Amino acid sequence: MKLMATNLPRHVAIIMDGNGRWAKTRNLPRTSGHMEGIKRVEEIIDAASDMGIKALTLFTFSTENWQRPQREIAVLMQTLSEVLQKKVEKLNRKNIRFQLIGRREGIPSEVWKSISSTIEKTRRNTGMVLNMAFNYGSRLEIIDAVRSIVRAVEEGKLKVDHISETTMNQSLYTHGLPDPDLLIRTSGEQRISNFLLWQLSYAELYFTEKCWPDFDRMEFAKAIEEYQNRERRYGRVKEE
Repeated sequence: MKLMATNLPRHVAIIMDGNGRWAKTRNLPRTSGHMEGIKRVEEIIDAASDMGIKALTLFTFSTENWQRPQREIAVLMQTLSEVLQKKVEKLNRKNIRFQLIGRREGIPSEVWKSISSTIEKTRRNTGMVLNMAFNYGSRLEIIDAVRSIVRAVEEGKLKVDHISETTMNQSLYTHGLPDPDLLIRTSGEQRISNFLLWQLSYAELYFTEKCWPDFDRMEFAKAIEEYQNRERRYGRVKEE
């Protein structure tokens, strides 16, 4: 597969869906699906970085996911902490900067320790930005952004008439990054699920029947190729 080097998405966002379904079809526990899904995370991070994509955002754990069975959550939290500790050196070798988007409140202390350590150890890297959307919900993100704007108005730092799209962009968790050009969702579901609602306004959407544990480097390349074959007009008339 030959990808065009000049028409890559700057920012790719992925809803990594289908770990549980992948496990169920194989008569395995849901946690086995998550373990296999972690392998794909590393593979896709490598693929995106090697392609020259500037930012990759992975929807890892939503604010709604805390309602899942406690044993499953415990396994996910422990695994996340261990993976971050083991892979930070590789992130540095590949010059990848790790960031978190989501609310700090509610994250278990041991997990937060691993997250904050990885953020600190990679903060000087200048290559691809890896955003982990963890304890994340887009509606809450927008509420947090509105609250910060209101505080700025109350403190006299901002006039109401000066509030703009730029103001909002700078108040979101993703401030400083371009909006996603491409959203990928695996497992056949075709919805956004409270993910980057503001930022996805003009993103191209790519849905695949593949469950996340089966979404390898080749499948990622297919999604990028599909993006490159689309025409993005942003409301303009198509040129003849």
